[in-house]
Amino acid sequence: MAKYYESDITIMMRDLLREKPQIVEEQRKGRALWWDRPQDLDTQRRADEASVRQQPYVYQTKT
Repeated sequence: MAKYYESDITIMMRDLLREKPQIVEEQRKGRALWWDRPQDLDTQRRADEASVRQQPYVYQTKT
């Protein structure tokens, strides 16, 4: 059977996860901490309405 190509990164990641399997759980905890949160649509809507539109060229002053 022919051996398929594996990149150096794939091999490195497989070896790393074999040596330190706790990395996967730490990734899940980090994602839950920073990303997997319930969204408050009213707060998001108010923030969008309160934002000020940026000028096309930010360094030019209005004259």
